[in-house]
Amino acid sequence: MKRKIVAVIGGRRCNSKVEQTALEVGRIVAKVGAILVCGGLSGVMQAACKGASTCKNSLTIGILPGDDKEVGNPFVDITIPTGMGLARNILVVKTADIVIAIDGEYGTLSEIAIALQSNKPVLGIGTWDIKGVRKIGSLKNLERILLKFLKEK
Repeated sequence: MKRKIVAVIGGRRCNSKVEQTALEVGRIVAKVGAILVCGGLSGVMQAACKGASTCKNSLTIGILPGDDKEVGNPFVDITIPTGMGLARNILVVKTADIVIAIDGEYGTLSEIAIALQSNKPVLGIGTWDIKGVRKIGSLKNLERILLKFLKEK
């Protein structure tokens, strides 16, 4: 069976609470056997990749805005430099089967919009309150929701 890809999106900067949430989300994504894709930089992206790296057989992909592979966070397994700037947000979302938005600002908002326009499911944790974004009240529910989604697709 082909592995599903989960995008984890969020800000380049985050507080310790958001970082802990992203770590746990990354761990859950890897635990359910999915590949994690993100923007490959710091903040939520790095924390999610770090969380995924704690699981056996995890795989993380970072789609970078610039040309330099070396700026990717140390927990990215596959680094893809695009030289596209913020337009790389489209690639992050289009690569995924489902998107998890954690906190974030306008870059996250753009990725949510792209996902919704692409008919991709979006799960939200402390992020923009937008029609179409399914709020996840607790991380305890996330694993169950992801497993159900991955079985359906």
